[in-house]
Amino acid sequence: MKRDWSEENKINDSLLRLPQVLELIPVSRSAWWNGVKSGRFPRPVKLGPRTTAWRKSEVLKVIKEGA
Repeated sequence: MKRDWSEENKINDSLLRLPQVLELIPVSRSAWWNGVKSGRFPRPVKLGPRTTAWRKSEVLKVIKEGA
C-alpha cells in the first residue's frame, strides 16, 4: 500500500540534532555547516538561542538524492 505524502511526512519529520545528522551523513561539522551555508544541505530549525535541529525528512531526502 502506497502512503500519501502527509502520512509519510508525519513518520519521518522528527527532529535530529547535529550529532544524529552526522551519523547519517558522515562529514565533519565544518563541512556540514559549509554545506548548509551553500544550500547543499537543509537549513536548520531553531529551537532556542543555542539549539538547532534538522527535520529528519529533509536529511533523508539529502541521503536519497546522494548529496
